[in-house]
Amino acid sequence: MPEKILVVDDEISLLETLAYNLQKQGYEVETAGDGLNALTLAQSAHPDLIVLDLMLPGMDGFEVCRELRKTMNTPVLILTARDDEIDRVVGLEVGADDYLTKPFSMREFLARVKALLRRVRMIREELTSAAQQTGSTLAPGNSLIYGSLVIDLSRHEVRLRDQALALKPKEYELLVYFAQHQGVVLSRDLILENVWGWDFTGDSRTVDVHMRWLREKIEEDPSNPTRLITVRGAGYRFEG
Repeated sequence: MPEKILVVDDEISLLETLAYNLQKQGYEVETAGDGLNALTLAQSAHPDLIVLDLMLPGMDGFEVCRELRKTMNTPVLILTARDDEIDRVVGLEVGADDYLTKPFSMREFLARVKALLRRVRMIREELTSAAQQTGSTLAPGNSLIYGSLVIDLSRHEVRLRDQALALKPKEYELLVYFAQHQGVVLSRDLILENVWGWDFTGDSRTVDVHMRWLREKIEEDPSNPTRLITVRGAGYRFEG
């Protein structure tokens, strides 16, 4: 089944060009010319990737991304004609996964798309393997189930008691990484390297902050966690 991409841009010629080239690569493509239609399509079509222009009529790309992140963790590639660093920073802070400044070559665009989709596939494959190794429940549609907590790999989202959680991209990646290593004690340095990347310039406190945020969303009592366990002097362990 081909991967599905939602492309959002109010410049019709560019929208058609991107859609055409993505379809040539074998992807299924949905398109939208404004933010409101983009949100509706994203929620109904459940794309594997969203390509989102920042300068949209009515609701801009920043606001679209904020709304998407309330219920979905689908990877978002932002497109913009502006090259200001503040725009890139804000874009990433509201939940974008990558950023491409116009004008760009079609080769670079397709490479970014392939890289983001490859990352999604790897996460799904690793989680499926982890489920088989740990005996976790893998439901139809590629969902990992830990009691009332469900990691839906197809939709790239997490639900608790049937309610979608508004996880930031790094929170989702962090939870996925723990699910891949259920029952294993993971050090802060190991988490930083595998979730943030070897070139991350921050320190281990970043892990602690994100763990606190994640616990507030998935734990019944964040002050007494039962899923994300602190192992004093060693790191953290996911019990599912």
